[in-house]
Parts: sequence; structure tokens; C-alpha cells
Amino acid sequence: MVLRMYLRFAEKQGWQGELIEIEDGDEAGIKVAVIEVIGDYAYGLLKAELGVHRLGRISPFDSNKKRHTSFCSVFVTPIIDETIEVEINPADLRVDTYRASGAGGQHINKTDSAIRITHLPTNTVVQCQSQRSQHKNRDKAMQLLRSKLYEIELQKQEDQKSAQQGDKSAISFGHQIRSYVLHPYKMVKDHRTDFQSGNPDKVLDGEMMPFINEFLKQKAMEE
Repeated sequence: MVLRMYLRFAEKQGWQGELIEIEDGDEAGIKVAVIEVIGDYAYGLLKAELGVHRLGRISPFDSNKKRHTSFCSVFVTPIIDETIEVEINPADLRVDTYRASGAGGQHINKTDSAIRITHLPTNTVVQCQSQRSQHKNRDKAMQLLRSKLYEIELQKQEDQKSAQQGDKSAISFGHQIRSYVLHPYKMVKDHRTDFQSGNPDKVLDGEMMPFINEFLKQKAMEE
């Protein structure tokens, strides 16, 4: 549901959203999904979504129709180009190939075209199976890896800055930023700004800009 929300949001903004990697959950749902979004101010706006999102609803997988709470972590990294240098030692990489799954035609399902790259020093893992050839999947995975390593370095610098200033930022990994409640009442609430909506269906259909605007206004006032 969160994956669809972001793809719909990208569509409403006139951006290009592409599903790069998806991994099914052990029992149901999605365990990991990676999307690439290209458009004006995409990173600056979507960075406001970094954190943990909580969803409360009647689970369609529960025959007793009980209310369940699910959590989803959202990470946002910029796509960096060749103008930003990120040094990666090939000796620090483990590259695995595997058979792509899901849609893509007979070719993509019959060859080990999917790529998984692990950066051993940081234990950062990236995967790509959206392209038809192993070579293209490797190039896309390396681009994702450079972007993730760049974001890790930016986060280190931000953490050092916050520690020096004694500031505890509301945007941090593992922090719950928003709740989507579908039962027993309907509400979406951003815990950073207290901004809320009584129409979660509309929000989950990609109408997220009011939440992003409220957060960006609050950050601008704090700075």
C-alpha cells in the first residue's frame, strides 16, 4: 500500500517512477521494494518521507477480521551522477547473480540476469532485476550502490553536526513519522507536525503534498 502510494504520488507530480527491485514477504505482502523517481525537486520533497510509517487496518489475511498494525521503513537516497565521485574498491564488493522473478517475459525468467551487490565494509546490499540483461542490471545496481554510500556519508556528517549542536532531529532511521489508521476510525496523522487528514484513502492514493508541505514549513521555521 505504501509502495503504491509513492508510485501514485510520483505520477500525480508528473515524475517518472520505475520499480527497480521487489522482494515478496515471507508470508504475505512485500519485504523490500526499490523505486527510482526522476523529476523536478523529487529528492528534496521525498526526503521528507524518510522514517517509519505505521498502518493500522483489518488485515485481509486474517480470517477472524482482527485489526493489525504494520510498520514500513522508508529510505530516500539521491541519484548521483558522474560529477560526484564515490570511491569504491572492487575488492570490497561481492557480486551475486540470480534468476529474475515476476513480470518481464520469458527471457528475463530463464536467465540469471538479476544482480545483487554487497559492499562488505558497510554491509550495504543493492539489487536490480528490472533490466533484461545482466550487464544493464549491474550498471543500475552500481548506480544504486554509489547513491547509498553517498547518502551514508551525508548521514554521518549530519549526525556529527547534530551531536555537536545537541540537536535530536525528528528525521532519523527507525523513527515513526506518520500513522495511517483505517480501523476503527479513519485518519492519517504526521507525528512531527501534528498535521492530519480524515481521508486516508485519498492519502494512500498519492495525495501526500499537504503533509510534505507542512513538514517543510516546520523545518524552514526551525532553521
